[in-house]
Amino acid sequence: MADAYDDLLDRFGRISALGDSGGVLYWDQQVTMPEGGTPARSKQLSALSAVTHEKLTDDETGRLLDAAADEDLTDEQRAVVREIRREYDRERKIPESLVEEHTRLQSEAQDDWREAKANDDFSAFEPTLERLLDLRIERAEHIDPDRDPYEVMFEDGEPYLGLDTVERIFEELKDGLVPLIEDIRASEDVPPVFDGTFDTDTQRELSEAALDLLGYDWDRGRLDTSTHPFTSGTQFDARITTRFDESDLLGALSSTIHEFGHATYALGLRDDAYGTPLGDSRSHGVHESQSRFWENHVGRTKEFWELFLPTVKDHFPELSDVTPEEAYRAANRVEADNVIRVEADELTYHMHIILRSEIEREFVSGDLAVSEIPAAWDDKMEQYLGVRPDSDAEGCLQDIHWTGGFARFQNYTVGSVLAAQLWATIEDELDDPRGLIREGDFEPLHDWFRENVHRHGQRYTTDELIRQATGEELTADYFLDYAEEKFGEIYDL
Repeated sequence: MADAYDDLLDRFGRISALGDSGGVLYWDQQVTMPEGGTPARSKQLSALSAVTHEKLTDDETGRLLDAAADEDLTDEQRAVVREIRREYDRERKIPESLVEEHTRLQSEAQDDWREAKANDDFSAFEPTLERLLDLRIERAEHIDPDRDPYEVMFEDGEPYLGLDTVERIFEELKDGLVPLIEDIRASEDVPPVFDGTFDTDTQRELSEAALDLLGYDWDRGRLDTSTHPFTSGTQFDARITTRFDESDLLGALSSTIHEFGHATYALGLRDDAYGTPLGDSRSHGVHESQSRFWENHVGRTKEFWELFLPTVKDHFPELSDVTPEEAYRAANRVEADNVIRVEADELTYHMHIILRSEIEREFVSGDLAVSEIPAAWDDKMEQYLGVRPDSDAEGCLQDIHWTGGFARFQNYTVGSVLAAQLWATIEDELDDPRGLIREGDFEPLHDWFRENVHRHGQRYTTDELIRQATGEELTADYFLDYAEEKFGEIYDL
């Protein structure tokens, strides 16, 4: 019995390795797998998820958890037992057959979504989306039949930050951002754009140069393209994907820096804790705080453009007359008429997240039929941003996320709110962080995040980690102050 904790760690390490193997298969499906590979890949992922579920929920895992809890453990070890226990308790309630079916359908649904989007035909995706909803509600009811299924789904990715807290923050953001966006729309002081056609191979070279500058570890990562940018991996292998558009130079650059933030979090986790909760990221919201920090609080600053614009000009000489101030303003141009979330600016982005979250909450609750989603989407887009999509491909079919789950979109905005709070703390604790960006000295920022966020893994709950890092509970105040000051200056409000 004295070795129960070590035995538990060994068992969970093998379970984690199975999960990471599924992540590599998913990366391959999105990046390099031939189009016809889905039937086999869906079965592979389904089988792997079933084996992972079986090992996690086995009676031996429960026995080791009980025995380890009785041992004399350190605070870190107790946190490990807490996290494994939580995962064990939730997954044990879900039938293995449901796990297999859900994983298989998620994989197949990605092809269904791609075809529906290509044909601008939401009705073709409706049966798949309805079946996904049925399976996810069934899963949530197995976990806790007495609670709102949507709240149970939200806790998959953000287990310790209550949905009520997030929805309160959303209301504060709507109150603050909607009038700010309206004022910006009415402003005559409009930032410039980077007009032109930008070769995608050269854009890739520029993205690689940005990653070099920021400190990406190429020995533990790589850059590829995918339909929807994402990051996948561990502290030993954190891979970035992005996408390129000849007419949008800044889009690929910002998405690359965004994904760099995700990869930096993974690569900053403790090597010696791999395969344990201490070597895994805290939550989706905390992960997004890292990507949004590097994308916005670094990549969209004046200081970054003073530093990086010469590199941009080296790759695209046609921009030789652009000044750092013009580049900064272009990178922060608010496009209120844009209907695509991943192309959205720093402010309107959150209106995209809020409208998606409201729609899926109604869909999960049964208040919105699947056939009503396109119209509801367009109506909310007009309500929050004053624009209607021209097609379902630009509207509710614009990205792949519903094939992977519901109650996840909130974490993009949680991440932005937390990123602003972290930036405010960094300004207090580091000597001239803006000057560090201007000089290209990013190591102090990396050190700060490794010390205050990354190295902890899942030792702390989300709210505890935020308090440890910033000294406060999560609040929207810093983001709203930051947005009003920054965009008020850019648009002369």
